[in-house]
This record gives sequence, structure tokens and C-alpha cells, in this order.
Amino acid sequence: MPLLQFKGKTATREGWQMKMKSIISQVVLLCTIVFLNSPSSAQTAKLAAAYGALSADQLVLWVAKDAGIFARNNLDVQLIFFTGGALAVMAMVSGDTPIIQASGPAIVSAGLAGADGVYVAGGIVSLDYQLMTLPEIKTPEQLKGGSVAIARFGGAADFVARFALSKIGLNPLKDVTIVQVGTTPDRLTALEARRVQATVLVPPTTFQAQKKGFYLLADVATLGLAYQHQGIATTRRFIRERPDIVRNFVRSYIEAVHRMKSDRQGGIKTLAKYLRLDDKEVLEKTYDNSISDNKLPPKQYPTLEGLKTILDQLAQKDPKAKAAKPQDFVDSRFIEEFDKAGFIDGLYGRRKN
Repeated sequence: MPLLQFKGKTATREGWQMKMKSIISQVVLLCTIVFLNSPSSAQTAKLAAAYGALSADQLVLWVAKDAGIFARNNLDVQLIFFTGGALAVMAMVSGDTPIIQASGPAIVSAGLAGADGVYVAGGIVSLDYQLMTLPEIKTPEQLKGGSVAIARFGGAADFVARFALSKIGLNPLKDVTIVQVGTTPDRLTALEARRVQATVLVPPTTFQAQKKGFYLLADVATLGLAYQHQGIATTRRFIRERPDIVRNFVRSYIEAVHRMKSDRQGGIKTLAKYLRLDDKEVLEKTYDNSISDNKLPPKQYPTLEGLKTILDQLAQKDPKAKAAKPQDFVDSRFIEEFDKAGFIDGLYGRRKN
């Protein structure tokens, strides 16, 4: 599959977006025809929800689905995977998948372009990416002139790659060529085939890459960056029209976070299922890394500081970002509702102050 190259501005982005919208509609239709015609109780709401990466960052959704948490909260959820958060955002805006899990750059970029989208739960509120290179590339200077793989332009991997490259002294627009490759496993495959010289990865793929001898050039988690990584987003319109569904989805997400922190073996089993991975060491490292409170907090507020980081980065190219505020991309009413009622503290056996 040929790599799509990117240097500077993307002149064909509008045409690409039109094509992707058509593909999204067809994919969602095929995935939901049977789903929407299956029997359910009158009290249960059917919902198509999307996510845009195959990594441990999506584990909360998978646990909520497989552990029956969505079902207990009167939701019959069909999870749909798109290759990249930007595509998931398009599906959210179109209404095909009204609730999604997507990266901060994808949501913020869409909002700046006029799309309707806000975070209702924080999800992953810190970065866990590593910039991995071919074994022989051990310095930033050696990476000059090479290709760096990302998922999609405008997504989290794109943002993180540019941030990491800048932090180690490289100009992402001049010193390297950034190419669209696809999912995290796809990017590792491209690195193994030496079609690219570097990529940004997340666990468990990071651990797999290290076991195969690839070099860790930069650990983004140590670069001091507050960041809204993967969170639950929807449109303001959907919140107005179906607040009951959004509320039940947020409740399910909160409960799934607790389930992950209290049922390690069950969570590892779910992780292995969705990632089709049987390496026990990699699974355990990935899972334990995924449930840390600084990455996945019990109280699922989106991080305003992390959204400011994204706005500051986007402001270098988009003047609209300079005037925007982090609060423009957040609706915390449902998290606040559960927090003030003591629901979250109750899950963890804590008395609300």
C-alpha cells in the first residue's frame, strides 16, 4: 500500500475529506444494518459509537462493552473502528456515530473548522507515546532526511510526532517527511519493513517494538506536556436531543474505568481479545501502564490544561486557535453530576468530602 506523503500544507485535503465522508457512511451502514434491526427492550437505546485507534487507550470502551456495563445502563452499543481519529470525528459530526472516543487534536481541529464537538469525559489525560526508530538510528541527526509514520494528518499521532521531533531539535516540516500509514500495528509493520525510518507508538506496540530491537529515540511522556489524549466526545446537538443517552454513556465509562482498576485479570483478557495478542509479558506491562491514575483518573474530567497545549500548538498554523479557549471544547455537566452526587467516590469506597 503506497504511503501518502506530506510536506507543509495539504492541498488535496478537501477532496480527501469528501471521499472519506462517503467511505464512512458506507462503513457505518454496513456495520449497523443488522445491529439496528436486532430485537431489544423498549427501554434500551441503540447507539453506534466509534473509536479511531487499535491500542490500549481504547480499553475502557472494550471493557464497558464486554463486561455488560453498557447493557446495565440501558445502552445497546455497537463499537465501530475507524483508521484514525479524524475519520471518527467526521462520523460523529455526520451523526452516523453520535458518540466517539477521539484525540484532542482531532476534536479541537474540527471545532476550529466549525464542526460541533465537545468532550463529555476525559478518558486518557496524558501522553504515552514513544518515538521509535530503526535500530541504527540513535540520534536526531541520523533521522534527518528520513520518513516518520503517523496515522492520519490532524490526529494524535500527527501532533505527537511533530511535538517530539521539535523537542529533539528537528523541524518536522523540513528535516523529515511525515507520511500517513494507518493504525499503530500498521506503523510498526512499516518500520519493520523499513518503509519508514521512525514512527510514534503506544503500548503494547511500544513494548513489542523494543523486544524486536527498535530504538527509543524519545519518550514523549517525559517531555513535560499536559495533554488531552483520548476522550469521549459528542455534539452539542446530540446532548440537547438525547441527554439520557449521553448521561448513561458517561456513567458506563466511569464504571468501566473502575472495573479496569479493580479487575486486572478480566481487563487483561479483554485487552488480549481486541488486540489479538498472546504475549503475557507485553499484555501485563501494557495493562498496568494503562490504569495509572495520572493517565486514567477515576474522576473523568477533560483536562483544560491539556486542551490549551493543543490550542497553543495549532495556533502556529491556525489563527482561530489563538482566540479559542479550552472550555469551548468541553461539556462537563455529566461528570460533575456524578461527582457531586458522590457516585464516583462510592465506586471506590471513599466518603465524599
